[in-house]
Amino acid sequence: MLEQVFTIANSVALFSWIALTFLPRWVALLATLRWGVVGLLSALYAVLVSVYFFRVEGGGYFSLDAVETLFTSSEVVLAGWIHYLAFDLFVGIWIAARSDELGLSRLIQAPILLATFMFGPVGYLFFLAVRASAQASRSKEALA
Repeated sequence: MLEQVFTIANSVALFSWIALTFLPRWVALLATLRWGVVGLLSALYAVLVSVYFFRVEGGGYFSLDAVETLFTSSEVVLAGWIHYLAFDLFVGIWIAARSDELGLSRLIQAPILLATFMFGPVGYLFFLAVRASAQASRSKEALA
């Protein structure tokens, strides 16, 4: 059953990232991703954590050994993976919306979103750098 949940969550996240990257950013699409997909992944995470987190003897967040022990449980590993899927998608949706507001081309957005999908914080840093560059360019243009 855990493998099925993993496969479904991964598939839903992958299709969500494809939609976010390549489809028009209709209000309904963004709402479905934000409230539907991220919301469901978050709810699934909450259930898994509430049921399995405290069952791991010696597991916790206060030392590296405790975290390592915590992640010896397949159920907690699945919860952690779903946490990544939900949070990275949430950040990706935020990046996409801010990128649209800045008028960034989808060709610029695509690698940022891919980096966020694959490496979370690296994609966020990539976005911050691109945003700072775009804002600096606009400031120079305003002064000219």
